[in-house]
Amino acid sequence: MSTNTYVPRASELTHDWYVLDAAGKPLGRLATQAATLLRGKHKPNFTPFLKTGDFVIVVNAGKVVLTGKKETDKVYYRHSGYPGGLRKETARQVRERHPERLVQRAVAGMLPKNKLGRQLRTRLKVYAGSEHPHQAQQPKPWQV
Repeated sequence: MSTNTYVPRASELTHDWYVLDAAGKPLGRLATQAATLLRGKHKPNFTPFLKTGDFVIVVNAGKVVLTGKKETDKVYYRHSGYPGGLRKETARQVRERHPERLVQRAVAGMLPKNKLGRQLRTRLKVYAGSEHPHQAQQPKPWQV
């Protein structure tokens, strides 16, 4: 007995826009919600290998909360590719320079590490303040 697995066509997929307000929310919980929306796991036609998800706008990324001593103890590493090119910053230093990178990095860590994940990351729009230039897309608020 063989049954065919349902795979949605590109014409059947809809991509909505959602706004998440990060003010006062823990970083991990916010990132989990954003990753779920980006992947499309909240939809009944979720397919792991397709872009079934939605676009996500995160506002007030500078006001996201890190619990415990993560503000001073959490370290972000990056490497230039040259000998001795390892750079490290604490979460506080990252927040001062580029507050949106805290959210971008947390969400990216929850997405697949392949071509699909890189494509989904382009659907995440993060802004340090409360304003965003995506009003034309008529985004809906999403409660975290």
